[in-house]
Amino acid sequence: MLNRRKFLKASALSASMIAINKQAIAEVIPNSASVQQSKPIIISTWDFGIAANKAGWSVLSKGGRSLDAIEQAGWVPEADVSNQTVGYGGLPDRDGHVTLDACIMDEAGNCGAVLALENIKHPISVARQVMEKTPHVMLAGEGALQFALANGFKKEDLLTEKSKKDWENWLKTAKYNPVMNIENKQYDKSSPLKLPGNQYNHDTIGILAIDAKGNISGGCTTSGMAYKLRGRIGDSPIIGAGLYVDNEVGGATSTGVGEEVVRNVGSFLVVELMRQGYSPEAACKEAVMRIIKKKPDTAKNIQVGFLAINKKGEYGAYAIQPGFSFAVCNSEQQDLLIPGKSYY
Repeated sequence: MLNRRKFLKASALSASMIAINKQAIAEVIPNSASVQQSKPIIISTWDFGIAANKAGWSVLSKGGRSLDAIEQAGWVPEADVSNQTVGYGGLPDRDGHVTLDACIMDEAGNCGAVLALENIKHPISVARQVMEKTPHVMLAGEGALQFALANGFKKEDLLTEKSKKDWENWLKTAKYNPVMNIENKQYDKSSPLKLPGNQYNHDTIGILAIDAKGNISGGCTTSGMAYKLRGRIGDSPIIGAGLYVDNEVGGATSTGVGEEVVRNVGSFLVVELMRQGYSPEAACKEAVMRIIKKKPDTAKNIQVGFLAINKKGEYGAYAIQPGFSFAVCNSEQQDLLIPGKSYY
C-alpha cells in the first residue's frame, strides 16, 4: 500500500511523464500548432514551374487556399503555346490528336481527374469540377469532354501549327519509339540547369502547395508522351501514381515515364515513406531506387523524377537521370530553380 509521500511522489512523476508525452506528441502529430506555423510555399517540377509558382503565389500570399493556388498555377503552362508537353500546344498522339490528362487533390483527400480529354485548354480546372460536382474521381475521353462543355468550358483546337508540323515530320518515319528525356542526352554536368532540350520534352508539371493554414493540395497536368498510342494514359491523372496528398503527412508528385510510376504507385509510396519518418528527398530517392531495382536495364534509358513536400514545408526531389529540376516559391524568393539529385 502506498503511503501519502510515495503517492505524491508517484503522482508528480506521472504528471511529468504526461507533460513529456504531450510535448512528444505535439512534435509528431502533423496537425499540431507547432507544425502548422510553416509559411505558405508552392513547388513544382521543371523550369516552367517558376512562372506557374508565381501565379499560385498570388493566391497564397493573400492568405488564399492551397487548392486555388494549385489551379491557378496549372493554368500557366496549360495556356503556354511554347510548351509542347502541357496543354495548348502539346504534341499530339500518333494519330494527330492532342489529348490532355490532369488531376487535382485537396487537403481533405477529395480528388478529381480527367483522362484523354480533347479540345479543352485547362484540364486541371475540369478535374476540379469533377471533384466538386460529381461523385466520381475520374472522367475520360468523350465523357470528360461532354462534362466540360456542360459546365461552361469552351471547345477549341489545341493543335498549334508548330506541333502539327512536328507531327507531320514524325509521320515520315512514324517509328513508335519515343526518345525519352531528350534534355539528358545533352546534359552538361558542369552546369545542371543548362539543358538545351528542355523546351521539348519536359513532360508533366506537378505542383504542390501549403497555404497559411498549413493545408496541402496538389495538382498535375500534361499532354502526355509525344506521338503516343491513341488512348495511352500515363501516371499524371492517376491518384497515387502521378500525385498524392495526405494532409497529415505531405504530398508528392512525379514526372517522366509514367508507366514505371504507375507500376510502383510512386507518389503514394513517397508520402507513405514520409509518414515513416523519411525526409522528402530520402523518400523520393527510395521510390526511384525501387524502380531501378525492379527494372535496372529499363531504368538506364528512361527518366523518372519525384518531388515531395512534408507538413513542415520541407521539400526535396530525386530522379533516375541527371537534369531534373524543380521550382520553389515562398515569401523569401519567387523564382528559385533547384537541380534535383539523381542516381546516375
